[in-house]
Amino acid sequence: MPVLRWIRRNLIVIAGLLTLAYMILPNLVVMVFSFNKPNGRFNYAWQRFSLDAWKDPCGVADLCGSLSLSLQIAFWATLGATALGTAVAFALVRYRFRARGAISSLIFLPMAMPEVVMAASLLTLFLNMGAQLGFWTVLIAHIMFCLSFVVTAVKARVMSMDPRLEEAARDLYAGPVQTFLRVTLPIAAPGIAAGALLAFALSFDDFIITNFNAGSTVTFPMFVWGSAQRGTPVQINVIGTAMFIIAVLMVLGGQLIASRRKSNARNGKS
Repeated sequence: MPVLRWIRRNLIVIAGLLTLAYMILPNLVVMVFSFNKPNGRFNYAWQRFSLDAWKDPCGVADLCGSLSLSLQIAFWATLGATALGTAVAFALVRYRFRARGAISSLIFLPMAMPEVVMAASLLTLFLNMGAQLGFWTVLIAHIMFCLSFVVTAVKARVMSMDPRLEEAARDLYAGPVQTFLRVTLPIAAPGIAAGALLAFALSFDDFIITNFNAGSTVTFPMFVWGSAQRGTPVQINVIGTAMFIIAVLMVLGGQLIASRRKSNARNGKS
């Protein structure tokens, strides 16, 4: 039958679209309920359309404060993890030293280890050191678990780099710094950017490790969890929708820039 033949021919595309719809469906539900005006404290049943939450996204006490704190922690954690992770990735790929294989394997431990185990271990470490739980302990913890993801992303990019390009730059009398800035860094930039974006998302979204090591500090995920116990304000959906839209726009912008570069490269060759 023509229909079955068409399904077989486009099975992979259909499966991909269904998977994408399954992943996006919760975001669409959050988006729809950001325009809801519930009768009670819980925003779980549709009542009537309203723009009140969008007009006053900070109308709930401490919501924007926790959001600002999460963004600060995610920014600094991304900066620290990206700088350290990039250096570690280059060291593991470009240099040979003792225990190189063991270190490369240990990098994956934070990715494979359950978060609750890492959270309890970090809490034990901070308490034994006499550290006061708060912003700095959360930041250190986030850098620690984001580091593995950055190393993995950058390492994959560095391994695929052609060393002959750097050799050509040195043959043209470029110094080590100039070679790194003009050749190595631009080629490794997509992997570094991917690791940084992943680190930011993981840090901003983390709850378990943050909850163990935050003390009296309240981040946005902790605020959402606490609100769910006594009532979910619509403003949480507003913040979630805004962040989802920003992420989609960033992805589309990146795709647009990449397609323009490819078209410019083709035009240049032709």
